[in-house]
Amino acid sequence: MARSNRSRSRAARAREEHPELDVERLTSGWRRTEVRGGREWNVQPVSEAQAAKAYLCPGCGQDVAPGVAHLVAWRADGVLGDAADLASRRHWHTHCWRIGAA
Repeated sequence: MARSNRSRSRAARAREEHPELDVERLTSGWRRTEVRGGREWNVQPVSEAQAAKAYLCPGCGQDVAPGVAHLVAWRADGVLGDAADLASRRHWHTHCWRIGAA
């Protein structure tokens, strides 16, 4: 039987070369940087599916319950370095962060 010299289609190669997209990661949001009160903050949205634990919101003092979409914020310009800033991150209700309780 003769062998075909034709190359595979572009679509067939693309399916083989690229991993499947992680939809949850894409819909969970992206980390961004915001400036508040002269300080730079990293802000990372957390989706309902990713919110597995309860946290205390520093803005209102109420619980951020498991399964509730919220934000995680930490300093981006701290003097003690990135590891210390990341260790001091806090989980905020989205509303509390938006009204500027930081």
